[in-house]
Amino acid sequence: MPDVHTRSLGELRRLDAAAFGGKSANLGELLSLGLHVPTGFAVAASAFRTFVDGTGLDGTIAAAMARAASGDVEDGAAASKAIGEAMRFAPLPDDVRDELAARHDELVRAHGGEPPPVAVRSSAIGEDGEESTFAGQQESFLWLRGLEQVCDAVRDCWASLYTPRAIGYRAARGAGGEEPAMGVTVQEMVDAEVSGVLFTCNPVSGDPSMVAIDASWGLGTAVVGGELTPDAYLVSKVTGEVARRTVHTKHVEYVPAPSGRGTIRRAVPEGRRDEPCLDEEALAALVRVARRIEDHFGSPQDVEWALARERAAPDVVHVLQARPVTTLPERKPALSGSALSLVLSTFGAPPGTSDRA
Repeated sequence: MPDVHTRSLGELRRLDAAAFGGKSANLGELLSLGLHVPTGFAVAASAFRTFVDGTGLDGTIAAAMARAASGDVEDGAAASKAIGEAMRFAPLPDDVRDELAARHDELVRAHGGEPPPVAVRSSAIGEDGEESTFAGQQESFLWLRGLEQVCDAVRDCWASLYTPRAIGYRAARGAGGEEPAMGVTVQEMVDAEVSGVLFTCNPVSGDPSMVAIDASWGLGTAVVGGELTPDAYLVSKVTGEVARRTVHTKHVEYVPAPSGRGTIRRAVPEGRRDEPCLDEEALAALVRVARRIEDHFGSPQDVEWALARERAAPDVVHVLQARPVTTLPERKPALSGSALSLVLSTFGAPPGTSDRA
């Protein structure tokens, strides 16, 4: 019997976003380019709907959301708590669990019988598109091992559809009556020595001839949590020249826990805190990846990436996800019609849309 609720990431393309969410669909596109993308599988929104219908949670959700419709902050928080608790205690339907188990077994066999560490990330329907984005509102869970942890994290991703922030966002967009849906991405983890994000344009000025790169030691958790300021680089797409390099003190990093499950926060050795995360070779590799991704999607992109701790070569960039850039300032006309300005203009693309998860 063919799988109903899951697909390998490599099988997905942009047209699958309506069923699996933008994050998973975009990863399929990136894999089709031959980029270094961690392997894994996607869980369709149909699994979420099967879960809600099969456990009778639709009534619980409807009652809680009716209360949240008042717009009161406390009512929204109470609705979120009620839905989250109900979801986390509800069992997965047998057919959904069986598919998750089969996909997880594929990963285990590929790793010689040992469960590999994985990341489980939300892939909301409508996320990472050119008109709206839910990035940053739903959850991601890192360095999980074993089927039970994966199943729990999938359920937690579904529950994050109903955080107070997500409820408020949908209400502000006038989507309160729509049925939200959630796909999930399950990917093998990269033991990142350095990780970060890049924009295939300057997100401040809108200049399409530049790549803006942020980087920090370890996993990106410390940056997302606001615990430190990453190093920042601005690099020309045309010449590869580093136009701006700002190195900050990076005093903490997140790394895999010694147990092999979960992550820990640790202090960065003093001698490394003020060192730049990226050398010229790594920056050049990131710019090459940025150009390939933007060329493929046809608009400015916001890309999450990692450099593995024990990579075979310093220029191996692992791409973790990509999304359109949703908000760009309007470009001012060039002050002169120089040849250089004409060359740079060839790298332009109509602004798309995006944000961060």
